[in-house]
Amino acid sequence: MNQRFTRQRMSLHPTQVLVLGFFAVIVLGALLLTMPFATVDQRGLAWLDAVFMATSAVCVTGLAVVDPGTQLSRVGQVIILVLVQIGGLGFMTLAAMVALLLGKRITINERVILKESLNQMSLQGIVRVVRYIVLLTISIELVGAIILAWSFRQQMPMSDALFNGLFHAVSAFNNAGFDLFTTSMVGFNTHPLVMMTIIVLLTVGGMGLLVWVNALGHGWHVQRWSLHTKIVVITTATLLVTGSVLVFVFEYNGSAFADFTVSQKILNSLFQSATSRTAGFFSVTMTTLTSATIVLMMMLMFIGASPGSTGGGIKTTTFAMAILTVYNVLRGRSEIHVWQRTVTAPLLLKSFAVIFVSLSWVMVMTLVLSVTESAPFLWVAFEVVSAFATVGLTLGLTPALSDFGKWMIIATMFVGRVGPLTLFLALMLRSKEPLYRYPEESVLIG
Repeated sequence: MNQRFTRQRMSLHPTQVLVLGFFAVIVLGALLLTMPFATVDQRGLAWLDAVFMATSAVCVTGLAVVDPGTQLSRVGQVIILVLVQIGGLGFMTLAAMVALLLGKRITINERVILKESLNQMSLQGIVRVVRYIVLLTISIELVGAIILAWSFRQQMPMSDALFNGLFHAVSAFNNAGFDLFTTSMVGFNTHPLVMMTIIVLLTVGGMGLLVWVNALGHGWHVQRWSLHTKIVVITTATLLVTGSVLVFVFEYNGSAFADFTVSQKILNSLFQSATSRTAGFFSVTMTTLTSATIVLMMMLMFIGASPGSTGGGIKTTTFAMAILTVYNVLRGRSEIHVWQRTVTAPLLLKSFAVIFVSLSWVMVMTLVLSVTESAPFLWVAFEVVSAFATVGLTLGLTPALSDFGKWMIIATMFVGRVGPLTLFLALMLRSKEPLYRYPEESVLIG
C-alpha cells in the first residue's frame, strides 16, 4: 500500500504537487479557524470566512473578512501567523528543513519539487539553498520583531508588544499585510522607526533571499552578481523610487497627507510605494487617496515582487524582460542583450505568457465581480488586482463581498500565489517537444 502511494506521488508533476500542497495547507488552516478556540466569541469562524482567511494567509495576501485583531483569539492569531510563515517560505521548504533536522535524506524527487517551489534553475546545491533561506528568514524576522516590540512597548504591555512585534515582523517579511491594529500602520504613520522597519522587512522579503545571498556573497563587486540579481535589484529600486515620487506628487495637496509635514509626506510616500508591491500594509486611510494614486498602486501591485520571494504579481523580472523586449524591438534588434548576456527566446515567450494569462484572469474576474457586487468599478478592479498580486490592500470592499464574490477572490488569491502558469501546467497535460518543424511564414503585426 505504501509503495503504491509512493509510485502515485512520484507520477505527479512537481507543479501538481505544489498546487495540491498549498490546497491541503489551506484546508487544514480553515478547519482550525472554525474551531471554538480560534475566535474571541468561542464560536469559531463560519466555514466560508475560515476558507477565505486561511487562503489569504497561506497565499500571503492579507485581505480579511474578519478583523484578526479583535475577532480572532490569541490562538487564532497564532494560526494565521503559522499559515503566513508556511505560505511565505513554502510548505516544501519547511518540510525539507524538518526532514534535515530529523536526519532524513532528501530524495531526488523531493529535490525536483523543491527546485520548482524555489524557482531555481538546477538541482545543484538545492538543499544548501533551503538551509540558507530558513536560517536567513528566522534571523531577519527575529531582528525585525525585536525592533518593532521595542517600538510598541510604550503603547501596550510588554507581553503584547512582544507578540505584536513578532506577528507584524513575520507578516511584513512574508509580504502578507495582516495586522492586529484594525487600521494597519495608520497609528504609526509618524513613527519613523516602525515605518522604516516595515519597509525594510517587506523589501528584503519581496526581493527574495537568494538575491541577497548572491549579492552578499560577492560584496560590492556588482559585476560578479548574477544577471537575475542585477535585474531584480535595479528594477526594485527603480519601481520603489518612481512610485514614491509619484505618490508624493499626487498626494502632496491631497486630504490623505493633509496633516503631515514635508518629511512625513516623504516617509509615507515611500511606505505606500513599498507596500503596494505586495505587502498590504497602509499608513493612511485608503479611501482618502486620489484616483491617480489608486491607479498607480494597481500598476505597482500587478508588477509585484521578485521570483523566489514571498511576494506575488507577475514579478519584477517578468516586467523587466517585457520592457527590454519592447525597447530592443523598437531599436530593430532581433536578440535581447543585457550586461553582455543574451536572453533566450523561450524565456521571453514565458514572460509574455505570464503577463497575458495574468492580465486575462484579472480582466475576467473584474468583469464578473462588477456584475455581482454593488461597488464602484475602480474598487472592484483594485480588489481583484490586490487579490491576484497577493497584496492585501483594499478600499473597503472585502468585508462587503457576497458569498459568490468571496469565492471568486479566494480563487484569485490562490491563482496569484501558486502562479497562473504553474496552476495551468498542473491542470493540463504537457505535450512533448515535436521532433519536426513546419515551414515558416510571416504574419503582419501592428
